[in-house]
Amino acid sequence: MGKHRSRLKILEDILSVINGNKGVKKTQIMYKAYLSYKLLIRYLNDVSEAGLVTCDDNCYMLTKKGEKFLARFGEYSRFHESVEKQLNHVEDEMAALKEMCPNNGAGNAKQSASKTK
Repeated sequence: MGKHRSRLKILEDILSVINGNKGVKKTQIMYKAYLSYKLLIRYLNDVSEAGLVTCDDNCYMLTKKGEKFLARFGEYSRFHESVEKQLNHVEDEMAALKEMCPNNGAGNAKQSASKTK
């Protein structure tokens, strides 16, 4: 996978596996969310304690709160992507400006100040 996922992204991955199913077992969640068993247990405890999922006969189901989490995470994710694109554009513009003036004018400003004295 290259990049590390954030805690929220891992929670979203787990809830997405469970979403729309009438009951999902740990093994299915583990494989589809790309988690080790140790991490799966840790995160399943977290989502259970938060009331995002329920467990019945070793099958996990999403609660209304879990559905709300997924919807809100979707909104957050879209907003985050938009802001990230804007930030990348700003950084590209800054790099272009620096290329236009490699010394950033810092050296010239000091020389000009010393000449005027």
